[in-house]
Amino acid sequence: MKLIGLVCLTMVAFAVNSILTRVGVNTYGMDPLTFAAIRVGAGALSLGFLVIIQGQSPLESIRNRWKGALALTTYMIGFSIAYLSLGVGMGALILFGLLQIMMFGWAIFQGQTVSNMRWAGAVFALIGLVILLWPSELEVVPLAGTLAMIAATVGWTVYTILGQALRDPLQATAGHFILCFPMVAVFLVFTSGDLPLGGIVSALCAGAVTSGFGYALWYRVLPQLPTTIAAVAQLSVPVFAVGGGVVFLAEPLTLRLLVAGLLVLGGIAVATIQSVPVGRK
Repeated sequence: MKLIGLVCLTMVAFAVNSILTRVGVNTYGMDPLTFAAIRVGAGALSLGFLVIIQGQSPLESIRNRWKGALALTTYMIGFSIAYLSLGVGMGALILFGLLQIMMFGWAIFQGQTVSNMRWAGAVFALIGLVILLWPSELEVVPLAGTLAMIAATVGWTVYTILGQALRDPLQATAGHFILCFPMVAVFLVFTSGDLPLGGIVSALCAGAVTSGFGYALWYRVLPQLPTTIAAVAQLSVPVFAVGGGVVFLAEPLTLRLLVAGLLVLGGIAVATIQSVPVGRK
């Protein structure tokens, strides 16, 4: 039960990340790349501070962390560029849908057994996700934005898979954020330079709290999760984000959202509450 609670807490942190990004970028008009740079910088500072409190050196945390840092940078930059032209709903569909394909594919490639219940649960959750996020009006899907989101999904998939082999989540996440910051900051030359106060506050909160601690917590639970469960669990993030939008941003609650949310969460339950373990063939 403790593991389930930690996974749920992590997914809520990811959802709050999404809400803070919408507030900073959509409400206050901050450039997505600027938001990402401030977010990563704040995460690096908060995580580095925690590493120091534990009596360790932040410089030690960056040793052999380049793979994770590059994967995190690919996700941050790809997501930010996609946000410039791709609708939020369609972007989330590409991200979470492709994430399932890649992580289930990786599990099969690794020789992990995926039960029929897990396949069924994933399919039900994906159907719910499509209902939840499909645009109400027909929209043109821009190629550049789509490719950027695909790159972001590859980055996040690699970042997640790398986390399954780590045993020092806080130090690893700190190292990734510290190394990621200068790589993301380079892209600030392509931004407008506008720094609305509301956007800055949203980015700082997203970086220092929900990204920094949320990602460290994700790395804390990943070694205990089968790859496919780690994939399916993340389908709950859009549901929590939509729920947060209803509660905190006064967005309308519709029957479509309720049905879709129940499908997603029910599918996740079907995929996770089953007795067939995931192991090597």
